[in-house]
Amino acid sequence: MSDLHELSALQQRDAVRRGEVGSRELTEHYLTRIEALNPQLGAFITVTAEQALAAARDADERQAHGQELPRLHGLPLAFKDLTDVAGVPTTHGSSAVDHVPAPANHTLVDVLQAAGAISLGKTQVPEFGLTSYSENRIARPARNPLDPATSPGGSSGGSAAAVAAGMLPFAPGSDGGGSIRIPAAATGLVGLKPGRARVPAGSSGEDAGRLVVAGPLARTAADAGLLMDAMVDEPLARAAFGTEPDFLGAALRAEGRFRIGASTLSPFAASYPLWLEPEAQAAFDQGIRLLNGLGHDVLDADFRYDNRYPDAFTTVWTSSLAQLRMPASREPQLMPLTRAFRRRALKKSPAELAAALGILARFQEDTVAQFGVYDLVLTPALAMTPRPVGWYTSTSAEVDYMHQCQYSPYTSMINVCGLPAIAVPVLTTARGHSMGIQLVGKPGSEALLLAVAAQLENER
Repeated sequence: MSDLHELSALQQRDAVRRGEVGSRELTEHYLTRIEALNPQLGAFITVTAEQALAAARDADERQAHGQELPRLHGLPLAFKDLTDVAGVPTTHGSSAVDHVPAPANHTLVDVLQAAGAISLGKTQVPEFGLTSYSENRIARPARNPLDPATSPGGSSGGSAAAVAAGMLPFAPGSDGGGSIRIPAAATGLVGLKPGRARVPAGSSGEDAGRLVVAGPLARTAADAGLLMDAMVDEPLARAAFGTEPDFLGAALRAEGRFRIGASTLSPFAASYPLWLEPEAQAAFDQGIRLLNGLGHDVLDADFRYDNRYPDAFTTVWTSSLAQLRMPASREPQLMPLTRAFRRRALKKSPAELAAALGILARFQEDTVAQFGVYDLVLTPALAMTPRPVGWYTSTSAEVDYMHQCQYSPYTSMINVCGLPAIAVPVLTTARGHSMGIQLVGKPGSEALLLAVAAQLENER
């Protein structure tokens, strides 16, 4: 057998079920890799080895007694340090808040633990999940395993780094403006952002724009489908979408030929100079070639976007910072960008937030209608190669945010529209960087996106 971490998550699941490897053995293998690799890569903030080994021992005992095995029986994963795991501190990537053990699990943790997954700890995030890089003041920055001088992106950057480095077989992420797709694209993973409400356990009641949803980060489309099946296998999702998810099956079948609209236009062009680096353009062109070669009909799309989008999105995206409860003495401990966003949010009146939400609602209606002419929409995943660690934070808050919009100008609009989207790697540069494309689907098309991602994998 290959080294365990070289097997796909699906192969690891099957090996555990056949009794070829125990849950404890698998957990120990990954804990050993974390111990060896995390000092360089900064993927984990907290490692919960003792709890993980106890859970793995229980899983082995259940299997030994012939009990029915859940979907993810014995498979390790980890949660972003924005997600509460009972008994483990949630830092939110910030030194401005107290790091106290969470009293209870987030619902997503309950769902995945019920599916048999074993949590190995909490992964690195930007402060309050705000940025497309995973650097903060409480732990070493997350680094890209493909090039440790660069960032794996954010806000699921620590999780992506862990999966790409073989410290985890896969991981759940959350995405409110690109936070799954950006790090997936930077580290060569498949990253699926489900449509709005498709993963009820990943939604947030503090999210004014209903932007955030949980989804999988994985090395293959099938592994993403396996994790996605577990994430939606709970009562609320079943009530809304049916009784038996089969995202894994869709990825394994890899069926379908579709009409795809291709575009490099971004609504952020109304506020910032945007361009595609040669590597990003090459990935976009390669995506078109691969999709055409697979029998899809890829057409140039002529979209139009409201030029009020950038300011409206920023207003809604940062609005939750006005609700932070902290003494004034803690404010200086915030990262400069967080402080600037918080000041902006505190100055906005309820009427201004409502107006911004109205602009985004119209943007959603117009954009979904334009995209609906096609089965799928193709954009670049990122406009640039992965950025060096410190590239954003070495500037002013205003330039930091502009850099983020220039690096990732295609992701947040999909959250606003509530549509599903997937980042898929399509080429590796001469420097070893992975570059990818983004495919955007219609509501409820997550299985279709995984199928096309699997087609691209098979073609590559």
